[in-house]
Amino acid sequence: MTPEQVIIEPILTEKSNGMREDSVYTFRVSRQSNKIEIKRAVSLLFNVHAVKCRIVTVKSKPKRTRYAKGKTASWKKAIVTLADGERIAVFEGA
Repeated sequence: MTPEQVIIEPILTEKSNGMREDSVYTFRVSRQSNKIEIKRAVSLLFNVHAVKCRIVTVKSKPKRTRYAKGKTASWKKAIVTLADGERIAVFEGA
């Protein structure tokens, strides 16, 4: 898989914004990707050194619209720690 296929989008929430101060970034990633592919994709796309990668599979939740029942899709989230002093400039607004 190419790095563009591995990293789908960044996750920008209040909790993930607080984690950025410690050089920890959160991404929505492909369900087929593993830790090694994610670390390599972050390193290539953003020119940084990914030190650690944690993966969480977010389970689907039941949803309801008026008369129909359904579920949201399950997806995979990666929490990537960068080397000391490194930042991703796109997230910092530079």
